Amino acid sequence: MKKLELLAPAGDLEKLKIAIEYGADAVYFGGEMYGLRAGARNLNAEEIEAGVAFAHERGKKAYLAVNIFAHNEDIEGLSEYLKTLGHIPIDAYIVSDPGVIELIREISGSTAVIHLSTQANSTNYRSARFWHAQGVKRIVLARELSIEEIRMIREKTDPELELEAFVQGAMCISYSGRCLLSNFMIERDANRGECAHPCRWSYHLVEEKRPGEYYPVFEDDRGTYVFNSKDLCMLEHLPVLAEAGVSSFKIEGRMKSVFYVATIVGAYRRALDAYQSDPVNYRFDPELMSEIKKVSHRKFSTGFNFGKPSHEDQNYITSSYMRAYEFIGLVKAYDSETGIATVEQRNKIGLHDEVEIFGPYTGYFKQTIDVLLDENNDPIEAAPHAQQIVKIKMKNPVKENFIIRRRSAVALSE
Repeated sequence: MKKLELLAPAGDLEKLKIAIEYGADAVYFGGEMYGLRAGARNLNAEEIEAGVAFAHERGKKAYLAVNIFAHNEDIEGLSEYLKTLGHIPIDAYIVSDPGVIELIREISGSTAVIHLSTQANSTNYRSARFWHAQGVKRIVLARELSIEEIRMIREKTDPELELEAFVQGAMCISYSGRCLLSNFMIERDANRGECAHPCRWSYHLVEEKRPGEYYPVFEDDRGTYVFNSKDLCMLEHLPVLAEAGVSSFKIEGRMKSVFYVATIVGAYRRALDAYQSDPVNYRFDPELMSEIKKVSHRKFSTGFNFGKPSHEDQNYITSSYMRAYEFIGLVKAYDSETGIATVEQRNKIGLHDEVEIFGPYTGYFKQTIDVLLDENNDPIEAAPHAQQIVKIKMKNPVKENFIIRRRSAVALSE
């Protein structure tokens, strides 16, 4: 079997490194401009160079998203931007605009590898053939395709054309993100990286002659989220996608946390490894589903993969995230002689907290924090959120970039 690629989001340099440490075969990221996630921290030129080097040193790949729909005013700046990055050995550019593809080739040469962004809405094999004929190496398939449609695209296109599909993350009400709602309502263009996600806001109905009288579209006094969709999750169904011809499995989430990236990438890595090691006898481990539910998420759906989503998949009465666990710290160093870990704090940590610790390619272990020190090794009862470095006695050995989490107060009260 050809090795399947696990592709992870990298909203900044730290997340890029975490994604690779936790098992990503490749990462995708945006620069400070010209990508579709302006809300992410993104990477400047120096960070892109460092990130690509970090990936290549570990035998991984790095893809740059340049997938805005460029207006005339963008072209000159984009040209200069691409020239600035020209010396960096980026493995592929994720692009949606034909003019941007042409510009990349003019600046980076005909050998520049192009992946066609999902924003280009590739939903059929004729479209895939067209783009392959233009030199595109990979199609990032539209999220609106079923498994059977993906299978047909694979059967009717050149085997050299790679197919990439989203397997985890937020879904969009519009065809693969082509939405004008944000632009119309608050003049933030989703197709140029500035989406405000108005599809997830609460709405009521107002009759023209009854101003100030608000009616819920559904019988719920909180209003309704008419466009809001569940999160895509295909963790249990990776073999079906692989057998349909998908070779790259993409996780959405450049604006998500380090905790999210580590947890989701770690779970998908273990599932893919188990499948590829023995496809015939593969059995999904339900513990992996329990793991990914520990990060902030909406209810899960398989999207369009097994047919058009039901009404329940597309419209439901809350846009709230489920947050069963909190990210409280990232291990930066570990002293094997004392068992003390130096931890970069991300949330309040207290003595006697019950926590879980996990790392790359591992399960987790539980422990109570019995020894909590400040960075000067003085005992403390608790470290407020402003505290940056604390030291914790570990029950088991850990390594740099292990994650410490704790059940949220909300989850504990349920």
